[in-house]
Amino acid sequence: MFAHIKWREDMVFDATDDVQSLVMDSERVKGHSPMRLVLMALGGCASIDVVEIIKKRRREIVTLEIDVKGERRDLPHPRIFEKIHVHFKLTSPDANDRELERAISLSVQSYCSVAGMMQATVEITTSFEIVRP
Repeated sequence: MFAHIKWREDMVFDATDDVQSLVMDSERVKGHSPMRLVLMALGGCASIDVVEIIKKRRREIVTLEIDVKGERRDLPHPRIFEKIHVHFKLTSPDANDRELERAISLSVQSYCSVAGMMQATVEITTSFEIVRP
């Protein structure tokens, strides 16, 4: 894996890998802050796992939405996340609570590399809901 970061102006940076690019901005005027990207990375990583696991159970996924909320410490620096809560909202006609709960647990505890990197220093909690279409 590779990432290239280039300063653009003020606190704005272009971040590029071999596929995509995005804008980072500590002021969040022209792009995402790096810490918000960490939350997005966790949500994205867990989403991929949950979709794979639910599909392997041959359940239909109409939509899957994830909200990730993080709490950072004030001091000392670095202002790392101390707590992160991930809420999954699955719209499915046939998935059940047990299956979704198991998929989330497997993702956060075993498969998601982003969660794995955070577990030593961040309390990660989850919740979920299933909506019937």
